[in-house]
This record gives sequence, C-alpha cells and structure tokens, in this order.
Amino acid sequence: MPEPLPIDALLPEIEAALRAGPNLVIQADPGAGKTTRVPAQLLARGLVPVGEIVVAQPRRLAARMAAQRVAEQLGEPVGRTVGYQVRFESRVSDATRIRFVTEGLLVRRLRDDPGLRGVAAVVLDEFHERHVDTDVALALLRRLQRLRRPELRLLVMSATLDAEPVAAFLDASALRSPGRRHPVAIEHRPGRSDRPLESQVAEALRHLGATGLDGSVLVFLPGAREIRRCAEACEGVARGLGLERGVLHGELPAAEQDRAIAAGPRPKLILSTNVAETSITIEGIAAVIDSGLVRRPSHDPWSGLPTLTLAKIARASAEQRAGRAGRTRAGRCVRLYAEHDLQRRPAFDEPELHRLDLAGAMLDLRAHDLRHASELAWLDAPPAAAVEAAEVLLRRLGATDEAGALTEDGRRMLRVPAHPRLARLLVEAQRRGVASWGATAAALLGERPLRRHDPRMGEAASDARAADVLADIELLEAVARDPGEARRRGVDRNAAQRVQRVRRQLADTVERRAPRSEAPEDDLCLALLHAFPDRVARVEVRSGAPDRLVLAGGGEAELSPGSAVHGAELVVAVAAEQRHDPGRRAPRTIVRSAAAIEPEWLLELGDDALVEEIRVRFDPRTERVDAVAQTRYEGLVIDSTPVRGVPPEASALLREAALARGARAFVADPAALDDWLRRVAFAAAHQPELVALGDVEVERVLGTMCEGRTSFAQLREADLLAHLRAELPPVQLAAVERLAPTRITLAGGRSLVVRYELDRPPWVESRLQDFFGSTQGPAVAGGRVPLVLHLLAPNRRAVQVTTDLAGFWERHYPELRRALMRRYPKHGWPEDPRTATPPDPGGRRRRR
Repeated sequence: MPEPLPIDALLPEIEAALRAGPNLVIQADPGAGKTTRVPAQLLARGLVPVGEIVVAQPRRLAARMAAQRVAEQLGEPVGRTVGYQVRFESRVSDATRIRFVTEGLLVRRLRDDPGLRGVAAVVLDEFHERHVDTDVALALLRRLQRLRRPELRLLVMSATLDAEPVAAFLDASALRSPGRRHPVAIEHRPGRSDRPLESQVAEALRHLGATGLDGSVLVFLPGAREIRRCAEACEGVARGLGLERGVLHGELPAAEQDRAIAAGPRPKLILSTNVAETSITIEGIAAVIDSGLVRRPSHDPWSGLPTLTLAKIARASAEQRAGRAGRTRAGRCVRLYAEHDLQRRPAFDEPELHRLDLAGAMLDLRAHDLRHASELAWLDAPPAAAVEAAEVLLRRLGATDEAGALTEDGRRMLRVPAHPRLARLLVEAQRRGVASWGATAAALLGERPLRRHDPRMGEAASDARAADVLADIELLEAVARDPGEARRRGVDRNAAQRVQRVRRQLADTVERRAPRSEAPEDDLCLALLHAFPDRVARVEVRSGAPDRLVLAGGGEAELSPGSAVHGAELVVAVAAEQRHDPGRRAPRTIVRSAAAIEPEWLLELGDDALVEEIRVRFDPRTERVDAVAQTRYEGLVIDSTPVRGVPPEASALLREAALARGARAFVADPAALDDWLRRVAFAAAHQPELVALGDVEVERVLGTMCEGRTSFAQLREADLLAHLRAELPPVQLAAVERLAPTRITLAGGRSLVVRYELDRPPWVESRLQDFFGSTQGPAVAGGRVPLVLHLLAPNRRAVQVTTDLAGFWERHYPELRRALMRRYPKHGWPEDPRTATPPDPGGRRRRR
C-alpha cells in the first residue's frame, strides 16, 4: 500500500474537475505527490479509458525517476504500464499507458505526429520552469485541442505557479494542494564575496554538524564544476560526520544517478545541481544547503547556440529547494545568501521564451504549417524582435524561403534533434560526403567541452589544421581507441561518452548515400560555413600579438594563440568566449574554434552573398582619395584592387575633406593669404565697385581647385592664393595695389609694412626718430585713410599710438623727450623734431 501523500485528499476534486472538462491546472507544494499520484489516478479512475497518458518533465533524470516511482507503487517493473522515454534511453512497451518524457521529446513527437495519435492526455509537470519547449508544447497542444482533438486532456502542474493566467488560457479550473507536512527552519549565512563557494559549503556543513545533524544533507550547486570542487573541500567534514558522499547532475550515467539517491546504511552528503529541485524523491533528507545559484540555459551571442550561464535562482526555486528538507521530518535549510538578497530576486524565473534564441522553436512551428509565431495562441507571446531574429537566421540557414515556407533542407533539418545551426551543419556535411565528421562536429559543438581546461585558450598550437574542431574529432577518436588516453590528455570521460552518444543519434537522422568526399577537410569547413554564415571574419596578422579577426557585419575579435587554424585569410569563427583582463574596461573576445575558408566558397551562400562595387574614399592618413574595386561580404572586404584614373566621386570627396581641413592648409604662407584677403576687403570698402572675397568665395575657389585632383598635396601645389588672385580682374588687382599697398616709405627713406586688420584701421610701426622731419603721417586709400602710427622707443616698445603726428610733436613729445634722454642718452633727441633729420635707413640694420 503506497504511503499517504498530501495530494491524496485532493484526488476526488481532481476527478470531478476532469469529468466536468478536459483541462485542469494543479498547484501542489513540494512533497505533495502530484507527479506520482495524478497520472496514476487518471488511469485508475477511468478518466483515460484508452490511449496513453504522456507526462512531460523538465529533465531526463526527473522523467526516469518519476516513472520508476509510479511503477513501484503499482507493483510493476518500469516499461510495462508505466515507462519513460528520454534522449538515449527508452523503457516502454505496447502495454505502456503512462509514458514519462522530457519536454523536448514531447515537442518532437508533436512534430512527427501533429495529431498525437494514441495519446489521450498530456500532463505538463513542473510548468513553472517555463522552458522554451514547455511554452511551445502548451501552445501546440491547445491548438490541437481546439482544431482537431477537443477530447484531449491537458493538465498543467507545478509546485510554484501563478495559476490564474494558465487556467484562463486553458479555460480550466485550478486546484491547490498543500505539500510539505513538516516545518523547515531556514538560516541565512551569506559568505564574503571573495570566499570560494566550496569553502562556504564546507563551513555550512560544519555548522549543521555542530548544531545537531540527524540525516542526509542535500547541497544545491550551480554545476558539475562546483560539485567537483565541493566534493574535495567537504571530504574531511563529511567523513567526520559519517556522511557517504553522492553526486547528482544530469550528465551522469543513469546508474551513477541511481546510486547517488539510493537509500543506504549511512546518511549521505548529496551534491546536486537543480535536477533535485523537483519531481524526484530523495529519502532521509534532514538538511539542505542552498548556494542560491544555478547554471541556466541562455543564448551564446557568438556561436548562436544554447549555453549555460551562472545566475541567481528566483524565490520560487529557493522555496522548492528548502522544501526538500521537510518531506519526511522537520528539516533545516542553510542559504548561503542574505535574506534581503532573496527578497530582491524575482518571484519566478523569466520564461525562456522571452530570453533565449527562438530559431529552434520557430522551425518546429513549420511542422504544423505555421509560418509565423503570430499564427499561434501563446500563454505569453514571444518578443517580436526575438521572433524576427529567429526568422532571419532560418532564412540564412536555408531552412525557410523568403515567404517563410519550409525548404527541402529545412525538412531535413527538422529531423535532426539539435539547434538549427547544428542541424544545418549535419545536413550540409551529409550532402558533401562527410556525414560522420559532420555528426561528430555537431555533437562536439553542442555539448560541453571534452576537456575541463581548453588548451586552445593557452599556448600556441603545434599542428596546423583546417578547422579546430578537427583536433577535437581526433582526440575523441583517440579516446575511443584507447580509454587510457582520456586520463593522459585530461579528457572528461563522461563528456566524451555523451558526445559519442549524441554523435550516433545525429548520424542516424541523415542518409549516408552521398559519395565520400575527395577533400574532406575542405568539405567540413564548407559545412561549418553554411551553419555559421554570419561568423565570417578576415584575419589580420599582428607581430607580437594574437591575430585580429575583423568580422562580417562589424566588430572584431582575437584568434586564440592555441587555435590550429594558421595562415588563413578568411575563417568562420565558430566558438568564442569573453575574457576580462585586469585594468581593461571592456572584455576581449577570444575565438577558440575557427575554420579556414576560401573567398569563392562564399558564393555558395547565395548569388547575392558577395557584392562587387567601386569604393571611393578619402584616406586621412595619406590625405588622398583612393578608388578601389572591392568584393564585400556583409560589409567585410574580401578582395580589394586599386582603380586607375580619377572617378567622378573623387572631386566631391576631396572637396569635403579640404573644406573640413580649412583653406589655410593649402597655401605655403597662411599669413600671406589672410593679409591679401584683408587688403582686398579694405580696398572694396573704400571703392564700392570693387568685390570683396570672404569665406564663401574662398571655399568656392578651393572647391573648384578639387576638380581633377585627388590629394591634398596636389591642392598645395596648385597655390590657392594664385587661384584667388585669378578670380579678380586686372583692374581690381591694380586697385588693390593702389588703395591698399603692402608697404609705404617715410620721408627719410624708411620702408614700412602696412598692417591690415578686419576690425581695426591699417597701421604701421617704426622708431620715433624715423618720423623726424615730418608733420603728417602716411595715408592709404588714395590718401583718404591716415595710417595709425605706432611710435617706438629704441627698445621697440610703443611710446605713442596716433594718427596726428603734428599734434604729438606739439603736445606730447616735449615731456616724452626728457624721459627718453634719461633712458637713452646715446640717441639724439632734438628739441624740434619737425625740422630734424631722420636717421639714414641704410646705415642701420633694417627693422620692421
């Protein structure tokens, strides 16, 4: 007789609700027993008299464990009435009525059989996790129910769920069951941010042992890497507490998973990822240590493939984890984060549909004759931008045409249980006769690395290859031939075994009738190009630094020194990671897996993949306009050849650059240009029929000089001042010389430069003695404008500025003379300067 569970009290209401309608939402707390009781109740009470009950679980481990538990309660072996089907493993028979599957397999079954023949009910368990496949399955099932299968039963179950929106979407009632029957005392023991997680876990374990631990301890960690570190850090503490160590995560073989949670003579320390949060029962858990972290699926913007990133769990997950300690007894939960940190976290995880790449989901819709996400009713519609990005990628991969319809390659890709990029890789590899390599490459790219430390991120590779993935293929083959190679070369055996399983599964999805390739390495690189057409990059070799990759579409990265791809001009950047260096603000993007390609291969991506055009641009380094014939791929220059002659665009580009630089950059003496323009302006101001030359006229003349020229050097040789002079008729040039002379000569023979300024009257300067013998200063503009006289002492400093020389002699000179005589006694200072003789300009060094 199965032990009683909290949900048993709700079973009559569940039956009544399902007799009233096909759909139901059940919210049941952790430990309520919904996963094991509800599917069996559907069968036992005749709610599903014929057909299968398919129960979708978020993880393979959960599906397998749940099937084992339900079969055990029925007193049968797994595979008879109750079975499971997950990737790489299936235990079902013709007698199976309850089939536990992963959400991904449910979506694939819907793809292969949109009518779900032989299925009478579908249960979506642990719905709160909201994986992409969860939302896709719900939307497709609801559509199937409305259009073809109104009798199909749909149940949504979760421990933590906002039930009302789901119930409204399904037009169903919602029922709730309490779960945990024992209290859980929660402690928050946040560690310092600089303290390793494994040290915090070991300290929490010591704390539990010191305060009365009586039973097993379940530790929630983000991933296998942290599990390994914690296993080492906690070994001594666990031994001291008499705990047997167990490890639980999704990548372990089934036998090791079973061993980790099996009851034994001693309590256990079970180090687990979030696979232990839901749907599986672990007996004897007295305490939980919660790191508050998870490695959750995300989208790698570089490879375009799914990846895992470290993140904080939501409050709902924290509740689930704590609940594992209160299933059979009063328990304890130690959280390695502060309570205020928990309160700031979201109540639920954001649905994956809102944050992950949707290319796979949009491809799945094509199996149901749906060309766009908007044709399907969703519980929460995916973001329009993410849908559009997915559609663009599917078109680029050749899975859909411009109208959104599935192509023949798209149909082949649908059969491949992998991301559309990897499916495209496999389809293209099969076409080119390298299906085996393609399947292995797809498996390697889609799974975690073979080695915990990737040597390609370190020292330079010794052997050159066409693609980095070829080195991984060779390593995998070496380990398959000699398992001892795994230890010698640092290969994770579980990872290698999983890659081999995935490789076999992928290889089984494609035909192998294509002829063998005559150039297999080239053909594998071509297949990678078809899978990653948006990752083409040009290699720029740098002395003493990693090669730089200039990426199609913009941006750049570095090729890892450990990459085996040497000497290629073009590559496909398949996988990369960001590295944060001390002292650098922005991270560096390091490409760790690339494949060499030839420029002509890009033509295979479509007739319009390569664009040929004449590019004319002004190069600020050489200060010239260059014209080159370029071949471009998404903005990336693939080939460039100089063009002879002066293209029509050259003059306009040179004019734009010259005007931005400024006219004075194109004369040998900018001061002479300014002086001449001021003289022209002065002459025009005093003779209205003359034309002044302002900035507008100067820029116009500079622009005309650019015709037929391509460089600043040619403009400088052309002499802008000479071109400006040519703009004026000879009569005006003569008038400028007459009205605004550059020099004037004093009575004593001294020649002075006349200074013209825009906002001041023209002026000259010279020693005071040079003006002896004169009572009137010089004038310009035909004698109409007297020059301002700067009268200088022997030290070349002005002692007077005036236009009234006679008035100066009369009013100011007598007093100034006495001061000058004291300071400069060797100079002559006559009493009457008006009759004195000025110095001979030829007897002294001429001063200006």
